[in-house]
Amino acid sequence: MLKLYGFPLSNYYSKVKFALLEKGVPFEEVRVWVRQGGEQARMSPLGKVPYIETEQGALCESQVIMEYIEAQWPTPALLPADPWAAAKVREILTYLELHVELCIRQTYPQAFFGATLPEKLLARVKGDFVKVLAAFKQLAVLGPYVAGDTFTMADCAAFEHLPLMARASKIIYGEDLVAAAGIDWRGYVQFIEAERPAARKVSADRRADAEASLANGRNSATAAASTPPTMP
Repeated sequence: MLKLYGFPLSNYYSKVKFALLEKGVPFEEVRVWVRQGGEQARMSPLGKVPYIETEQGALCESQVIMEYIEAQWPTPALLPADPWAAAKVREILTYLELHVELCIRQTYPQAFFGATLPEKLLARVKGDFVKVLAAFKQLAVLGPYVAGDTFTMADCAAFEHLPLMARASKIIYGEDLVAAAGIDWRGYVQFIEAERPAARKVSADRRADAEASLANGRNSATAAASTPPTMP
C-alpha cells in the first residue's frame, strides 16, 4: 500500500491527500515532521514533506507526486483529456504555487512560527504578493472550479493554498490580501467542501490535527495560525 508521509497541517501534504481521496486510492498516512534525518533523508533529501513510498521506491515533491498519481490511477481524472485544457490546468497550478504561494511563504516564519522578520522584507513581499495575486486572478476562472467547470488537480492545490495565504497576510499585514485582490476564496472553499466529501475529510483531519497539537502544547503557534479561518 502507498504510504503518504507528512502531517495534515501542511498544505502541500493535504493537497496530495486530497487527490488520493478523490481517486479512492488506498494509502497509509505516516506522520513525520520536517527536516528529520535517517530514513527521511533517504526518501526526501531536503527533509521536506510530503513524500510517498511505493513498491518502486520513494518519491518527493508534491507536484511530481500528483503527476505520478494521475498517471498511475487515471480514473477519475484530475486532468482534462484535451492537451490544451490540461496545459491550462497546469498553468494555473504552477502559477499558484511557484509565484503566489511561494511569495507569501516568505512570511510564514513570522506568521506561524514565532520568528521576527525584517520590516524591509515584509514590505517587499507585500508589494510582490499584491502583484502576483492580480496576475493569478487573470488566470483563475473560479467558475465554479479554479480552472473552469471541472474539478481538477488545480483545485486540490487551491483548496489548500488560498485559505492559508489569506490567513498569513491577515496576520502579517492586518488585511486579507487574497480577498482584497478580488479572489472570493471563502465562497470557493465553501463550494468545494459542499460538493466533495474528500474536501470535508481533509478539512476535518486538518482541524483535528490542529486541536491535538494545541492540546498537547506542541507546535501550538503553528497549529493555531495554520488553521484556516472558520467559513462564515
